Amino acid sequence: MKGSIKKTLLAGMVFLMSAGMMYGQSKLKPADYLYSPRQTLRTHIEYLTEDNYHPEIAALTFNPAHHKKKEAEKLAIKLLQIYRREGVSFNYSDIPDENDYLDSISNEPRYLILRKYPEIYLEKANGLWYYSETTADQIDRLYRELYPFGLSKLMEYTPAWSKKTFLGLAYWKILGILILVLFSVIIYKVANFLILKVIIGMMEKRSHGKVAARYVMPVSKPASLLVLVPVLMVLVPTLRLPIKINHFIFVTLDVVWPILATIIFYKLVDLLSIFLEKMAGRTETTLDDQLVPLVRKTLKIFVIVVGGLAILSNLDVDIIPLLTGLSIGGLALALAAQDTLKNFFGSLMIFIDRPFQIGDWISSGDIDGTVEEVGFRATRIRTFRNSVTYVPNGNLVSATVDNHGLRKYRRFYTQLTIMYGTPVEVIETFIEGLRKIVENHPHTRKDYYNVYLNDMGAHSLNIMFYIFFEVPSWPSELRSRHEILIEIIRLAEELGVNFAFPTQTLHMETFPEKKPNSPEYIRSTPELKKKLEEYLKKEKAWEGGEDE
Repeated sequence: MKGSIKKTLLAGMVFLMSAGMMYGQSKLKPADYLYSPRQTLRTHIEYLTEDNYHPEIAALTFNPAHHKKKEAEKLAIKLLQIYRREGVSFNYSDIPDENDYLDSISNEPRYLILRKYPEIYLEKANGLWYYSETTADQIDRLYRELYPFGLSKLMEYTPAWSKKTFLGLAYWKILGILILVLFSVIIYKVANFLILKVIIGMMEKRSHGKVAARYVMPVSKPASLLVLVPVLMVLVPTLRLPIKINHFIFVTLDVVWPILATIIFYKLVDLLSIFLEKMAGRTETTLDDQLVPLVRKTLKIFVIVVGGLAILSNLDVDIIPLLTGLSIGGLALALAAQDTLKNFFGSLMIFIDRPFQIGDWISSGDIDGTVEEVGFRATRIRTFRNSVTYVPNGNLVSATVDNHGLRKYRRFYTQLTIMYGTPVEVIETFIEGLRKIVENHPHTRKDYYNVYLNDMGAHSLNIMFYIFFEVPSWPSELRSRHEILIEIIRLAEELGVNFAFPTQTLHMETFPEKKPNSPEYIRSTPELKKKLEEYLKKEKAWEGGEDE
């Protein structure tokens, strides 16, 4: 009996207190809440806190001429949840407190609240500051976008306050935090399992196990966390945590998201480089092999720059002035570094036009050597003195470059000098044998060569020996020259042809029983032909001399 009386008295006291509060509030005028943008925003936020929950006062921030009381209360509650979802924390001292405030851009009585959402702003009507009708029309749409998958309905049925609290949080919020932590751990484990078992497993089946272990496995954890971040962004607002806590959580998530993405893409650039290296290995040119490292470095720098800009943007740093400043600074830097830019664009032209490739022998002015590396600034050339020359790409592009490495045929020209007094039959047979040597060699051009008795010099009869080698490199050319010259010497020895050199001959009468100094030539053409045929049947010196 005493217990029931006690409960009745307590209920009566609560009723009287509520009635008194409502009576006191009814005496307050809207001008006390909506005099300036600061008062309007404070009225909206502070009268929807758990310890001061009066949605009927917060609803005053919406113009009563256009919205009924219950409708205005729902709009106020949803708009506050939008602020919480975005982690917005207001510093009231930064908000204007003048009734006659004018926007500096439009010069109208309007105050933009969130730069991210230009449709949310306050405007002055009948001397008071209300949320605009544009804001009221967009609240439901923004609310559904920020709380997808039916979470908007859940937010409507979740109580905004609780009778029992622990450490300043309602019991249902504490339970929700524990459930969210458990759910996050499950998502992380599942995502990590899929990456490690499925993706890496598929790569191992295709014999890419080493690549997976080196490049994919290190990004499995960041990738799993990256999957978790958007889930937290969607679920954290359902806990209706205080705005300051929400602000801290979302700022952290907004920073962590681009950091994780930057780490992942930075690692994947190495994986892309392996693919590009395999593609470059299938081509004949070696210049794209040098291009792959440059592309890798460029992509890594690009990923870091984009990631840094994304972090600044998520921290509400206006990157437009930053980019503008960078462009102006870049212009000044470009003017100060014209030679550097010239060399950079010169390197791009080398990679596009491909006037030479790695390993080519090129000549340009005083430069003569083999290309070893093409960089963004200069090309490294190994000279035949084994020294290294660095040539600026800008100079190399504008100069005349003779690429010996692109030759299909390599010319070999020499004069074979034989002694005066060599019989015509021997000369004809010797020249015929020289032509056979050219035709039988595996690396000579067969459709065009010239071997003729070409001149009668002061000390010799000169045979022009003009041929071409079809070989890929200078060492191969030298080896082919060696083989040809050795065969010429052998042929001369076989036919008794003596090579001439500048000499003075003193002719004396032959003494008895002494042989003359002049050689004895075979003058029979059939016999000479026979000797030539015997020579051609012998095993050639270049057999087995194919290029390695």
